[in-house]
Amino acid sequence: MKKSVTIELDKARNLRYGLNALIKVEELTGKTITKLDLENISMKDLRTILYAGLYHEDKDLTPEKVGELIDDYSDIGSIAEKLGQAFTLSFSGAEKQKNVVNQSE
Repeated sequence: MKKSVTIELDKARNLRYGLNALIKVEELTGKTITKLDLENISMKDLRTILYAGLYHEDKDLTPEKVGELIDDYSDIGSIAEKLGQAFTLSFSGAEKQKNVVNQSE
């Protein structure tokens, strides 16, 4: 099951950070995921991370369109909170997977 966090913008959208989304974040920000500091993030990186997490269900999105959706339907604080939830969900699944692998060895 693919885990996502629902975010209300122009409509309910599903924010998800699978491998492709994480690679997109790295490509567009020029930073590895481990180097991103979600507590002190630039506005450009925040928009990029949101874009990468929404792209899986709407290939017509652009970073600029995502910026307009934030302006029109949400606020930076709410977006940052949802990003944190989605990243936690993404990486907690990876931890569970790792533990299963370790137990089976």
